[in-house]
Amino acid sequence: MRTNDIIKEIQRLPISKRIYVVEKTIHSIRTQEDKNVMKKAADTLYTDYKTDTELTA
Repeated sequence: MRTNDIIKEIQRLPISKRIYVVEKTIHSIRTQEDKNVMKKAADTLYTDYKTDTELTA
């Protein structure tokens, strides 16, 4: 299904259902962004934890 088709289908929903779709979409985006930030932080610190024995004592 193309993006335009999805938007048209959403526009056919009652307002309460459209708000629900928007809320779920925003939540999904925030969750994915949080995962991306955490992965980036873990990747950044990986070398430090691998080589610095004081961090893993």
